[in-house]
Amino acid sequence: MTDATADLSQAPARHEAAPLSPLTIALIEIALAVGGFAIGTGEFAIMGLLPNVAATYDVSIPQAGHVISAYALGVVIGAPIIAALAAKLPRKTLLLLLMSVFALGNVASALAPEFASFTVLRFITGLPHGAYFGVAALVAASMAPPHRRVRAVGRVMLGLTIATLIGTPVATFLGQMMNWRAAFLLVAAVGGLTVALIALYLPKDRVAEGASMRRELSAFGRLQVWLAFAVAAIGFGGMFSIFSYIAKTTTDTAGMPVSMVAVVLALFGIGMNVGNIVGSRMADYSLNGTIGGMLAANVLIMAVFSLTAHNPVMLCICVFLTGCGFAACPAVQTRLMDVAADAQTLAAATTHSAFNIANALGAWLGGLVIAAGFGYGATGYVGAVLSALGLVVFLISIAVEKRERRRTA
Repeated sequence: MTDATADLSQAPARHEAAPLSPLTIALIEIALAVGGFAIGTGEFAIMGLLPNVAATYDVSIPQAGHVISAYALGVVIGAPIIAALAAKLPRKTLLLLLMSVFALGNVASALAPEFASFTVLRFITGLPHGAYFGVAALVAASMAPPHRRVRAVGRVMLGLTIATLIGTPVATFLGQMMNWRAAFLLVAAVGGLTVALIALYLPKDRVAEGASMRRELSAFGRLQVWLAFAVAAIGFGGMFSIFSYIAKTTTDTAGMPVSMVAVVLALFGIGMNVGNIVGSRMADYSLNGTIGGMLAANVLIMAVFSLTAHNPVMLCICVFLTGCGFAACPAVQTRLMDVAADAQTLAAATTHSAFNIANALGAWLGGLVIAAGFGYGATGYVGAVLSALGLVVFLISIAVEKRERRRTA
């Protein structure tokens, strides 16, 4: 048995019905991935529509950027709270509630009459984000054989990575051509479609025996959960350090025309999708090897990014490879679920809180380096340091795990 076949394969079954057919499983995974597509599109489209939002509410673009922070704060806060409070809800019911809140939040955002209410609504809309991905990952993993769990999680997360490549550009284009509010209505429509698909294809399930808020919160009493959380929050901050300033790096450092920014962003999106597919397969053979290997590779890739950012060809190659760093994300998601033992819902949901912390941390540190006069290309050095720190935390986690196993034996 590989290190990818840990606790989840031994978790009590949640579905009451007979084993699902391959077609039914595929339809459920598609339904869950559509929800990921909606969330990913809603999260990232606002970045391209900030000037439009600022003009509507007569605020500055930096002020308009607060709505991005409000959404991210909603993700960080909502994931653990919802996971704990909803411990006794069947997963199907919880998924339907989460996506309904997300869809309605986007409708309300599109209708917000003033900037203050719009900011509050973006916070509320972000609350279901982490919990949805966490529960969706658990459902996908529970339907897959032990040696294919991470691939199942990766297929659900494929909705998020495809959103960066297709959903976000389409919503941004729609918002710019018509009105930014139309973009949120589009996201709400996809959210509504997800509700219908989950209601149609996901069978009713029963709550696991002994499920409670106290049991879910017990995850925070496990050192391995905190270490895995730190790996995600620190180790993947580098990706966001580079991505947050990639437009200015493309034009100011590499000297490429503004029209090439879209191409560079597309390369990042393609890399994320490639990384998600390949990384999921790698992690089913070696979960820990994939996490450690990708963090080590990111240190090298991001250092090379800074050294060669002035060269357009090397910039494009490094941006693609940085996107490929997403390969470790399904593996980290699965490891958090594994080390949480019987508190998997909270652990799975807080993975996305960790990634949003990584987003904020990477963007903040990258901004400090730029403000200090080191240039946009130096964001790669920030990424390399964060990846290295994440790798150190991961190696500590593995060492502690081995020591615990020896002590148990």
